Order: sequence, then structure tokens, then C-alpha cells
Amino acid sequence: MSLSPRAGYVVGVLITLLALVCQARIHSHGQFVRTEGTRFVVHGSDFVFNGFNSYWMMHVAAEPCERHKVSNTLREAAGASLSVSTMNVSFRALDFVISEASRNGIRLILSFVNNFKDCGGRPKYVEWARNAGVNVNGEDDFYTNPTMKEYYKNHVKKVTARLNTVTKIAYKDDPTIMAWELMNEPRCQADSSGRMVNGWVQEMASFVKSLDNKHLLEIGMEGFYGDSMPEKKVNNPGYQVGTDFITNNLIKEIDFTTIHAYPDIWLSGQNDYAQMAFMQRWMETHSIDSNRILKKPLVLAEFGKSNKDSGNSLGARDQYLITVYESMNKFERTGEGIGGSLVWQLMGEGMDSYGDGYGIILSQHASTRGVISAQSHKMTTFGRILLGRKH
Repeated sequence: MSLSPRAGYVVGVLITLLALVCQARIHSHGQFVRTEGTRFVVHGSDFVFNGFNSYWMMHVAAEPCERHKVSNTLREAAGASLSVSTMNVSFRALDFVISEASRNGIRLILSFVNNFKDCGGRPKYVEWARNAGVNVNGEDDFYTNPTMKEYYKNHVKKVTARLNTVTKIAYKDDPTIMAWELMNEPRCQADSSGRMVNGWVQEMASFVKSLDNKHLLEIGMEGFYGDSMPEKKVNNPGYQVGTDFITNNLIKEIDFTTIHAYPDIWLSGQNDYAQMAFMQRWMETHSIDSNRILKKPLVLAEFGKSNKDSGNSLGARDQYLITVYESMNKFERTGEGIGGSLVWQLMGEGMDSYGDGYGIILSQHASTRGVISAQSHKMTTFGRILLGRKH
């Protein structure tokens, strides 16, 4: 999702913290998350999770006097067996967030760049290149221009090699980080087929793995289908965005697939029933394709329901989450499940300026907390069942 207009950037240290992932089962936090076929595993045991997004955390952590809001939110999330968040800003702020996540038993997915202008994003690379005298035709040159690709690679090098000033552990050696993400929601208007993005993903995925082969890697895709399997484009919400869920995720360096889902935005002119029907098809189609074609785990990396629309009450959002979770659990029982989900977005008290209509404050929204906690407990049960099947 495009982030809040307040989101800023720091030249040279752009990073989006895309996910804080909390285990549904209790594992040794000193172990890296791996994949085995279509499952996540930690130390040989299945790893299933329920999580959340919170992009604001690094902005807040940049101000030491505000860091208690990060600590409180992570503590509340851990108490609800939850997990995911989206953010930006300086390395010292990220050092703090990583250390607090580790202290609360929460794992992270870190995104190297945003597609949108929020937090600098892809447009900032275009600006830097133009300021350096590079001939740039448009934002999609990001995927092919040698100068901008070099900027991105230099950024990746700096991030992965970073020595955390709090934990004294290099990012590339820290199992608190579950995975790296190449870009939040890559899109390309210049080539709707997905081939231009595919070339960039192949190059950058190989580069990231050459620097760090301990962590998992994913693209950051929303799940739109492209030209490789035209019959699947009927599952898109009426348009393409220049990515191809199949070919992009077939790249061997990509360890797991992701989808985002915002039917209230993508199908804004349709009623709740039609939007929910789309949501269920979106999850089912990608679950089947991830299991049968790609043979990789799938994460529902962003989903939620805005309360800005008239008639969307707290109760309506709770019911939406319940329905999504029930669909996920049904897929899990069939053996073609979704490995984890990350609701958009968890917020702390006093974070109104970062609100986008999707915010969940666990300390204030008791019913929603109950829905999320119940799902975490169900994921724990699934984890135990899977462990039992292995033995």
C-alpha cells in the first residue's frame, strides 16, 4: 500500500520495515527461518504466523523521547501473538526497532525500497540520477538504467552489512530478520507484461543472495498476474500493474511468494459481498498456484479494511478479518495453506497523524484484539498438527 504523506526519507538509508513476524509456535529465536517446499521452518519445525504492518515505527524511533510508543506497541503485539509493521528513517532508529523486536520475540521482514514516492521510494532514485546528469525518461527506467541499479545495489550493501549499534550483530547475521524484500509493491507502466520487472528481480535477487544467503528473500508483490499465463489474468481486479506473479516468483533466488489485497480500494464501486468474494478468490487462486506451480510458501502480506468509508464500523472490520482468517484456515486444512498473514496496520496510542483508516490500536480495539488473538491461537494449533504429522 502507498504510505502516509507524512513518510519521509533519509538520503542513503532508505528502508521500509515491511513486517514484524511473530511465531504462532514458540521456537528458538536464535535460529534463521528457512523454507522446505511450501512450508516455513525453524530448526526443523514448521513455522506458521499471524502478523501486522506498522510503517510508522522507524519514524517514531528516530526521536528517542518517542521510542516508548514502539516498545509499547511491540509488547502489545507479542501479547496478542501478533507480528507485522512498515516503516523508515535512520539506521540508528532501525537498530532500536530490531533490538526491541528481538526482545519481544518478533521477527522482521525488511524492504529495501518503496515503489511509491512515500519514504523516498523509486522516484527518489530517479531524482538522484537526474541530478547527477543521467538521461532518464521516466520512473520505470529504475528497472533498466545502470546508474540507478548501481544506487540500489550500494544501498543493499550498506543495509546488509550494517552493524547494529544496540545488539552488536550485523544485519546479515541477525535471525531476528526473517527476510529481505526487494521492493514494496513493484509496478511498471512501461511494460505491463511483467518482463521488465522480471529482469530486474532476477539481477537484484542474485545480488542480494551473493551478499547474504542466510536470510529468506521475497519480491514484495501484490499478486497481479501477467502475460505468462494469460488465462489467469481474469483473477486480476480488472487491470495489470507490470508484474507477473508466476514468472517473477519462479526465479530460484526468491524463497516465498506474497500477495496484498485491498478490494475496498481496487473494487471501490462494488458492494461488500462482491469485494469479499474477490478477496476469497484472490487468496484461493494464489494459494493453489504457490503450492502447485511455484512450490513455495505464500504470505498474505497486506490486507485490511478501512473505516473511512461510510458504514464501515469496527464490527464490520472485525467480521471482515474473521472471514479472511476462516478462509485461510480452510486452505490450511486442505494442505494448500497460506504460511502467514500480516494485517495492515497496527498502531500505538497517540499515532493519529499516521492513520490511514486501516489502523488497529490493540489497547483500544478490544474486539479486534480478540479476533487477531484467536487467529494466532489457531495458527499455533495448526503448527502443532503439522509437527505431529512429521512424527
